[in-house]
Amino acid sequence: MTRVAITGLGIISPFGRGRAVACAAMRDGRSGIRRISSIDTSALNCKIGGEVPAEAHQGAFKGFDRFSRFALIAAEEAMQQAATGKNVDAERFGVIIGTGLGGCETLDGAFRRVYKEGQSRVPPASIPWSMYNAAASAVSAHFGAKGVAYTPVSACASSAHAIGQAFQAIRAGDADVMIAGGADAPLTFGIILAWESMRVLAIDNEHPEKACRPFSADRKGLVLAEGAAALVLESFEHAQRRDANVLGEIVGFGITSDAGHLTDPSADGAARAMRLALRDLAASEVGYINAHGTATRANDATETTAIKAVLGDRVPASSTKSMHGHAMGASGAIEIVCSLVALNDGFLPPTINLENPDPACDLDYVPNASRPLRVPVFLSNSFGFGGMNGVVAVRTIHGL
Repeated sequence: MTRVAITGLGIISPFGRGRAVACAAMRDGRSGIRRISSIDTSALNCKIGGEVPAEAHQGAFKGFDRFSRFALIAAEEAMQQAATGKNVDAERFGVIIGTGLGGCETLDGAFRRVYKEGQSRVPPASIPWSMYNAAASAVSAHFGAKGVAYTPVSACASSAHAIGQAFQAIRAGDADVMIAGGADAPLTFGIILAWESMRVLAIDNEHPEKACRPFSADRKGLVLAEGAAALVLESFEHAQRRDANVLGEIVGFGITSDAGHLTDPSADGAARAMRLALRDLAASEVGYINAHGTATRANDATETTAIKAVLGDRVPASSTKSMHGHAMGASGAIEIVCSLVALNDGFLPPTINLENPDPACDLDYVPNASRPLRVPVFLSNSFGFGGMNGVVAVRTIHGL
């Protein structure tokens, strides 16, 4: 069986730009959620989010929608770490970048011009900038990747599906190297207003860093965020041939559908995805779970039930969304990168703001502070609206 190595990691998040910034925030249990400054929020009830700091992307990759710029920044960092150089056959080099919402900045701007300002024209690049595949196309062109290339769009599971499908492409022999991940930038007026109408946003404009409280009895809902993360995946044979530094290994992927309610999650669907991700592993190897952990009433208790059904109550889990918020289709990739960076450094990232645990959420959620621990394998859970589930199993450097 072809083994799939991770040789590069890149991220841009509410913590800022790069792996080192994200790792420091995870270790310190520091929130990146703040009052939104990139748009006018005066007419919104929710004025907070996991916003990428302006200085982290200012001037980078002009001429693209915000979500594509984020994808390019993350992919560039991952490729620099992988140091593939010219050692890749372009026709066996692919890109799969997931997104939940695509070019929101472009669409929101176009709608504002037409419906609010009464203009009769929008920028001619509005369609190619706003397409869901715009980020994958931009990354593919930037690095000359001419192989497998597409965009999964499956709500909050999009980037978990992207990474899992890139893993499968290498295992199937369809590619030697893949850039896989996700990008989303939903902090626009229209998108926030639409989420407000669902009444699932946590609104604490005075204390944004405390707003996201996964698994807490007093949780109020999710906090929207933005960002991107990318992994460079390659077959072990290819990585060894060029003497690459292996950072970890994708060792399993599970994908299922609840085939039920559009917004209410199913413990059964989540559990089946976790079991599928563990097909080639002993469950005893798993030492940590990065939970989907949205801080919504429906998700947290349901996910707790699913985890207990598969792994009992022995495995610590945490929600890093408590620190960086919910970046929609980018969340799975962001969480995999954050988890692997932290675990390779020898600590579990925490669930911050967990001061009043919900009795229905009774697992070890690494409350409030990071914890020194080395684990061989972790799971990353991603469960999206529409009943889309994706779970990725990753081996750390401590398990190689």
